[in-house]
Amino acid sequence: MNVGFISLGCSKNLVVTEELIGIFKKNNFNIVNNEEIADIIVINTCGFIESAKEEAINCILEMSEYKKKKCKYLIVIRLLSRKI
Repeated sequence: MNVGFISLGCSKNLVVTEELIGIFKKNNFNIVNNEEIADIIVINTCGFIESAKEEAINCILEMSEYKKKKCKYLIVIRLLSRKI
């Protein structure tokens, strides 16, 4: 299965997204950079400030359009806090 990742927010979110990519790769998923060919789209976001919430909502709505095409699963992850 093809999996696309979107990381929104700070560099901590990017680190978590990279960890998730590693887990998916380890389990034989194919990582893609194109939502149009993704079977699964994973959005990793935060919501600490209003502009981040708006960005996340807009991204989720945009990616949900791919559910009408090839995408089977749209996964949204919002971490509350993480120590790095």
